[in-house]
Amino acid sequence: MAIVKFVLSLCGIAAMLVGLLWIGQGTGYVHWPETSFMIGHPQWATRGLMLAVAGAAIILISRRMGD
Repeated sequence: MAIVKFVLSLCGIAAMLVGLLWIGQGTGYVHWPETSFMIGHPQWATRGLMLAVAGAAIILISRRMGD
C-alpha cells in the first residue's frame, strides 16, 4: 500500500506542477519555452487550473489512504 501512496503522491505533484506551468503560460507570465503555442492563450490557464486542482485532490486522496 505504501508504494501506491507514493506513486499517487508523485502523480499529484507532477499534475500540480504542470498545471501551474500552464497557468503561467496561459496568462503570459511564463515565457518558457519561448516557442510554446500556449503563451498568452487564456484557455490554457483554465486547463492548468483544472489540472492543478486535480493534482491537489490526488495528493489529498493519497494522504488519506490507510497504511
